[in-house]
Amino acid sequence: MKFFVASKKTIAGILILAALLTAALLAVGATDAESVYLGKSPRRIPIYSVETDRKVVALSFDAAWGADKTLGILETLERYDAVANFFAVGMWAEKYPEELKALADSGRMEIGTHSNTHPDMADMSVADIKLELSTSTEIIENITGGEVELFRPPYGSYSDNLIETAEELGLYTVQWDVDTLDWKGLSASEIAARVLGNVRNGSIVLMHNNGEHTLEALPLVLEGLKNKGFDCVKIGDLIYRENYTIDHTGRQIRST
Repeated sequence: MKFFVASKKTIAGILILAALLTAALLAVGATDAESVYLGKSPRRIPIYSVETDRKVVALSFDAAWGADKTLGILETLERYDAVANFFAVGMWAEKYPEELKALADSGRMEIGTHSNTHPDMADMSVADIKLELSTSTEIIENITGGEVELFRPPYGSYSDNLIETAEELGLYTVQWDVDTLDWKGLSASEIAARVLGNVRNGSIVLMHNNGEHTLEALPLVLEGLKNKGFDCVKIGDLIYRENYTIDHTGRQIRST
């Protein structure tokens, strides 16, 4: 039988490594211990999609500049008896209050905030984050008469501070798992193909109210989703508000 004899240097190294691991586990707390041990980051993640047995999809439109296609989007949703979400920048809402009011009054659009001035909020201080979110939600709620509970970060950029501060203000931070890239000037058929080729149960689709071919693509998207057996729902009717986890892809999963 052979015995392994460790040198003092090797033993010291093992002890140091064990101490560092123990310190890391204690620093993050018991709930994140497994994440550290497995090399996973305990960083906060927004909702990108939702795990569900229902064959449903949420369409969403970001609005920061321009409004000439906005009412056309609403008319298309009405024609196809569909619903969607609209994330408005506060300054946009102030500039186009009639359009935003029409969306809210239709009952087909759930209105969320997309910040107040559309900055990259990932590195903002908590105070500045609160100012952006509270200002924009107040503007939107004064125009629509409804409560804002959803927030989409500009540029999809986020941090733990951003998500946690939004939560303190009663906001769920929502991203997307299907990007139409409609802001790049893709054709209507290309936009529709990106949606129909990538959606799954609980997907959240990103579009923009002023995309060059977004309005033209919307009927193709809605018809295609219907043919695939999908119904459109509002994000507020899709997400879980309690007893859930969010995996590393941002998929919200109901806890069992």
